[in-house]
Formats: sequence, structure tokens, C-alpha cells
Amino acid sequence: MKRDTENDAAGSGGTPAAVTVTRTTCPYCGVGCGVIARTAADGSVSVAGDPAHPANFGRLCAKGSALAETLGLDDRLLHPVIAGQRATWDEALDLVAERFRSAVAEHGPDSVAFYVSGQLLTEDYYLANKLMKGFIGSANIDTNSRLCMASAVAGHKRAFGTDTVPGTYEDLEIADLVVLTGSNLAWCHPVLHQRLMAAKAERPELTIVVVDPRRTATADAADLHLAIQPGSDVALFSGLLAHLDRTGAVDRAFVAEHTDGFEDALAAARAIGLAGAVAATGLTEREISGFYDLFARTSRTVTVFSQGINQAADGTDRVNAVINCHLATGRIGRPGASPFSITGQPNAMGGREVGGLANQLAAHGALDDEEDRARVQAFWGVSHLPKKPGLKAVDLFTAMRDGRIKALLVMATNPADSLPDADGVVEALKACPFVVVADVTAETDTAAHADVLLPAAAWGEKNGTVTNSERRISRQRAFLEPPGEARPDGWILSEIGRRMGYPGFDESSPAAVFREHAVLSHRLNADRRDFDLGGLATLSDAAYDGLEPVQWPVRADGSAPGGRLMGDGRSYRAGGRLRFVAPATAQARTPSGRFVLNTGRIRDQWHTMTRTSKTPRLMGHIAEPFCQIHPADALSLGIEPACLVTVSSPYGTVVVRAQVTDGVLPGNVFVPMHWTDRLTARGRVDSVVAPLVDPISGQPALKGGRCDVARFPATVFGFAVTIHKPAREGLDYFALAPAKKGFRLEFAAVSGAVDAEALARRILGMSSSEPLIAVADASTGSHRFAAVSHGRLMGAVWIGPEPVAVSRAFAAEQLGVGGPDLLLAGLLAGRPGAGRADGGAVVCSCFDVGVKTIEEAVRAGTCLSVDEIGRHLKAGSNCGSCRPEIKRILDTTKNCLQTV
Repeated sequence: MKRDTENDAAGSGGTPAAVTVTRTTCPYCGVGCGVIARTAADGSVSVAGDPAHPANFGRLCAKGSALAETLGLDDRLLHPVIAGQRATWDEALDLVAERFRSAVAEHGPDSVAFYVSGQLLTEDYYLANKLMKGFIGSANIDTNSRLCMASAVAGHKRAFGTDTVPGTYEDLEIADLVVLTGSNLAWCHPVLHQRLMAAKAERPELTIVVVDPRRTATADAADLHLAIQPGSDVALFSGLLAHLDRTGAVDRAFVAEHTDGFEDALAAARAIGLAGAVAATGLTEREISGFYDLFARTSRTVTVFSQGINQAADGTDRVNAVINCHLATGRIGRPGASPFSITGQPNAMGGREVGGLANQLAAHGALDDEEDRARVQAFWGVSHLPKKPGLKAVDLFTAMRDGRIKALLVMATNPADSLPDADGVVEALKACPFVVVADVTAETDTAAHADVLLPAAAWGEKNGTVTNSERRISRQRAFLEPPGEARPDGWILSEIGRRMGYPGFDESSPAAVFREHAVLSHRLNADRRDFDLGGLATLSDAAYDGLEPVQWPVRADGSAPGGRLMGDGRSYRAGGRLRFVAPATAQARTPSGRFVLNTGRIRDQWHTMTRTSKTPRLMGHIAEPFCQIHPADALSLGIEPACLVTVSSPYGTVVVRAQVTDGVLPGNVFVPMHWTDRLTARGRVDSVVAPLVDPISGQPALKGGRCDVARFPATVFGFAVTIHKPAREGLDYFALAPAKKGFRLEFAAVSGAVDAEALARRILGMSSSEPLIAVADASTGSHRFAAVSHGRLMGAVWIGPEPVAVSRAFAAEQLGVGGPDLLLAGLLAGRPGAGRADGGAVVCSCFDVGVKTIEEAVRAGTCLSVDEIGRHLKAGSNCGSCRPEIKRILDTTKNCLQTV
């Protein structure tokens, strides 16, 4: 049973309250963790990890653990909207169908486009691809997976003939060497990182190497960190290939029997060699030689790669440079030995399976393959299919801006923030004659430019499947009714298809669509590719509802059941041989600006924060956007810790908080990708990123661009906590975040003179006649204000000429507090008084444990290891995402004690 009813604690009158238990899958990263959702009779939900799911065995990260806190309806889109006015579904869908139909009739199929998302379920994705490529007749459907996995797809297809991940998660646990390159696994795929750390604890001889320009939480937990210069990945792995040949580590029999292209790839690698790798990476010869020797002598090696490899103008070549080293040693599809692409989204893999990218056909088919087109065309019963790829993400919005795209449907994604040249994307949305956005919320920067808004069902409200990074298909199951008039994405797509007059969209139940998808995969690939779900093609509705997690292929005859692939050296290229690819760009690309800009994720946030920003627990770790900059660079620019800086390029500018750290290399900066105009004044970092793409995959180079950094000329800084959402108008900088009982606000202004009390009243929403407690310090120019109503704190504001020193967590805790528990004096001072501990900035989101609490426990001698901190404080004992950070605090505090 995947849905069951259990008796929870007694309800009113002593009657046990029924609790519905649903096994589902997490909607965040590509690990694909199983989740158990318990829904009480009153509608309240709690979540826990599913011990039976083979991806996570009960573990959840901080984001997954907080899922129940993100289900509120405060920002939900609950009914269709046309031109800002509420509409019926019939009105909205008829308008969408008519506008798309008329655009096709007047300008041709390529005048319309879909931009979809790895947040869609596979069944929804299938319908979107079928509608656009099969019936509208254009390949102009692309997805935000283009931004994270397109180079991996292209690299796989060049080497294997198919988009196949050959390994499994277990390989990371049984390997003797795990190389993490371009992957901050501890923060971006925390549960998989914890599986790796558990294996390391059991087998200390397991060696972990991290290749990353930044010193991340993942690097802190590694045995070796190679801080290479950005863009030098191809040189590093080309040098490794040459080293493997020179030292006799190449598996000559495997290469001869199962591969093509070795000599060309080796010639390119020899041209780089050790000297070229040293010059490009900035590492010493000793560092690189040590890594090369380690790789050469360790048979069980897994190389995990993610966005740091993919999000580059030479991303596909980087992927193949990694794969080349595994092909040369025969380390592919074998226990503990494979190249391993880790996907960014919960269904990036499922989207690739159904042809969600503009250059794909359904079921891993190829648009330029006549046999593929013929089979899919016959299966869908359409007169023709597009023969050439459609517009990929960046080109798609360029075409909108110059008028080629007349109608656009966006589903479950926010391109106004996530694409490069984000301001240009906004211009494109404004220029497009007809924009439709189907989403769970209208409060996105993309939805602001929609002509029609369609309310979509959210996680927990829809049914379907997702495929994780190890090819494992899992069910997402509904445990809540969609609120208001929200409908599943598949229903929306089917209704549009029907209203446009197309057959084939009458049955939109997830089970029926999955069966169709499985049948097509078998008919297209049974004798040609490894993506084959023929064994699932006859699932009944009940069997689909109870489907257990399963890896593909699942063939009709029961052969090749999941697991590892290509261990026998067989590929699905012509001739069945694997292929080495000589990279075209073997040298690091040097940006022309002063700083190399790296963008990426942080631990507790997801994409553009439409879900994670709802919960104070997740916002408590890092509440505002920041720029990591090396101390030497900060000194040369007059940038001090916690001051504000601008990060700019010819495309745009953001204002963020300076974080001075030697965790980034000189000449490099890092800014997180998540913040939008909803929560910050100017925090959309992708507005700074140039629209440069990999020429093979079309994936944007979201890492390794160029930028300039300067101190932001703010003269007024402040922090506020308030019960009600604070006013932000007129502030030159702000970052808004939820608190447990209200909101917290960082702010700044560029002004010679400010009426501090007037500013505080404006932020708090108070009139000049309402009482406001005020304290001023003439010596420092600082001001502190508190609004108390009926004895309870309604808000407080700190204003000064420099970034204000306030215990943020303590201040937020005082909201709504009254009577003797309200520590007003401490509040106005910005910190607790004597006898009240200040926990400091949150480190462990699961148990709300702050940095000062951890430091005090170490200084007291009660917690001298990460495990002891977990036992005494609980920090790090749940999801484990914070354990690397705890270890860093532990080591720093110990070192300080030793030097005193």
C-alpha cells in the first residue's frame, strides 16, 4: 500500500484521529529521495524520509525536512487570470488555444514556443512534447534543464550514442576513489553526500577528491581539494589522460575491443600534458601529479560531475574529457567505477526521456533520424514531425525579443531570473504579443509579464513519476486536494490540445499517459537503445498507483533489469562501440574583465525561492544574497566584511552583501543564484551573466563569466523585524525574509541625510501619531526604534551609518513577545542581556542551532567532535547538511583556544 490510514493521537472526545500516509518523492534535487507524507484529518501535513526508498533510505536534507512548511496558500494562484482580471477556465483555455492557433495559421508553427521545467512530472512533460512537436509541428519546446544538464546529455550522446548514466548511487559507496568535479555535493545533493560520508566513515581508506575553484563544504570534507582556475577542467582531465597512457594505466584490451577515437583523443591530451595542465589550472606540479597517480592506481574510481562542468561555454568538451579517462581505463558500468552525471532537478532525467529539449524527440529519439521520426510519427498518428531542432533556451528568448515568437507558454519555471542576460529576458517577455504562465504562484518575476495566468497544482497535489540521477523512476503521489481552481499541468496541456482541435489528448490520466510513454519507448528503442520501458507498458491503474522505484531499462522480456550499463563495453552507437572525443577547447578561457563570476546554489535554498523562501527555518541560514570575494581583492577595492557591493557587467548590476573569504581564489567572486525582485531590490545575479552558450549543447555559461566589483555607496544601513510585511519603497537596497512570527529586513540607502524616525515609521507602517520607542547614540550616529502595542513587540528597526551590529536571530525571536518575557533593553541594544544566551546565526536549520551555541559548547569542553555536537546539541544529527560547516566552526574554535 502506498497510501494508508493510521490512527494518530486521540482527537477530541478521545477518538483517534485518522492520518493518511502517502509515499511520494521529494520535489527538489536530482537525488530523488523518497518521502513519507502524513496528512491529518485537519489537513495538517508532516513529512519524513522513506526508509524503504533506495535513493535515501530514510534520510532527508534540510529542504526536504521542511517540505510541510512550504505548503501554505498565502501566495498561491487560485484561479485563472486574463489581463489581470479573474477569469473562468473555459475563458482562459479558449483564449490560449485561439491565440496559439491563430499564430500558427498566420506565421507558421515556429512562431510559437513552450518553455517548460524539470519540475514537471514525466507524464506532463510527455504531453507538452507531444503537443508541440507532434501536433503543432514545431520543435520550439525547451526546458530549464537546458541550464543544468544539456552538456551532460551532449557528452553522453557523443561517447555512448545515448543519453545514459551508466552507474548507480551504490558506486559512490563501494568505490575506493570518488572524484567530485564541479559539484558542491554537500550543499546541492546533501543526501547523496551523506551516503558518501557514511561510506567514508566505514572505510576510511575511501579517498575523496574535490576539484573546484571554491573551497566549499564539500571540499572541507574531502581528502584532497584541487582549487583549479575556472575554465581549466579540460586541461586537467586531458593531462590525466596523457598521464594514464604514459604510466601504463590504460586498459589496452578494453580500448581496442570496445572503443573508437582513442588515438585522436590521446594526441590532443598529449598536446596539453602535465605542463599544460599546470599552466592552465594554477596548481603545482606536485598537486596534479599526486592526483594523477591516485587516479591511475585506483581501479574502483567514480567521477561525479555536475554544474561546474556543465555550465560553461566548453561544457560538452569538459564532460567528454572526464569520460575519456574512464574509457581509457575501462572504468565504466562496473561496480564502483563510472563517470557519473548528477542532475540538478527532480525530473531533469524524465524530461530528457520524453524529448523535453528542443533538439530531442520523444523516448531518446533523434529529430534528424528518419527512422525515429517515422516511428514516432506513426505512433502519434500525425502527418509530419519537425526535422530540425527548435530554439534552445537562450536563442528562444532572443527570438522573442526580435519578434519571431508570437506566443509563449511557460510552465513551472521562472526564466526572468534563471536565464543569463535576465534583463534581456524580461524585455523579451514584454515584447512577446502573448505570454501564458502556468504556475502555482503569480508572485514570480516571469508571471508579472503574463497575459494569461493558469493556476497549476503543486507538489503534494498531483500524480505522476520522476526519474532521478541514477535512472530510477519513482512515483510522486497526491496527498492534498488542489486548492481553489488549481489543476495539474497534464490536464492543462490536454485541454489546450483539445481546444486547438488535435486528437490524442482525450485521456490525460497519469497512468494512461505513462503507459503511452512506455509503449513508445519500447517501439522506438527495443532493438536500438537502452531507454526501454516495455516491461511497464501494460501497468494497470492500480499497479501504476503502487509502482515501486525502478531503474530503467525495464524490458518487456525481463532482460537488462536496471542497474549498471555499458560494463560490457557495448554502446548504442553505430557498431556498438564507445567513443573517445578529442576536446576542441583544451585550454582555459581567460575572461577579459577583472573578476571571474561564479554563480550557484546555497545549502537551504532552491532555484528562485518560490518554495523555500516560505519557511523561516530555511531562510535562517542565509537570509540575503552575498558576494564571496578574496581578502586581497577586497582590500584593494576598499571592501570590508558585511559592506554592500555592486557586481556588474555590460548586461546588468546587482547589489549584494560582501563576504570576504579565502574560500575563493584571487580574481574570482561567487554570488548565489536564488534571489529575485520579490525578495531583494537588485539581487537577480543572472542579469549580470552574459548569454554565452556551449556551441554543441546550447547550455549557458552560468559559471566563468566576467564582472566588475565595487563598493556600493550606501550611507545609511539598517535592519528591521516586524509582525507585518515591511514597506520597501524608496530603499536602494533591501533583502526580505520571513521570520517565525513575521519578517526580517536588511536595508540600505544612498542619501546624504536621512530622517531616521521617519524611515523607521515607513518601514513599520506606522503613522506619525502612533507611539514609537526611540533611542539615539550621537557618538555613533545610530538609531534604534521599537513599536510595542498592548505590551507586545510589533516591530523594531536599527539604523546607522555602517552595517548595524544586531543579533538577528534574537531580534526575530522577540516579535510578538510581551510582558516580562520581552527583553526590551536587550532588543534595543541589539543583543540579549546578561543571563540570556545569543545563539548567533543559524548553522543547523533542522534544530535551529546557531554558531555561537556551537562555539560555546566547544569552549566549554563538552563538545569536541562533530558527533558530540550532534549528541549534545542535535546540530547535524538529522539531515547532516550542516556537518561540514559544524566541523569548520569546531576546528576554528579549537585553534583559537590553543593559541590563547
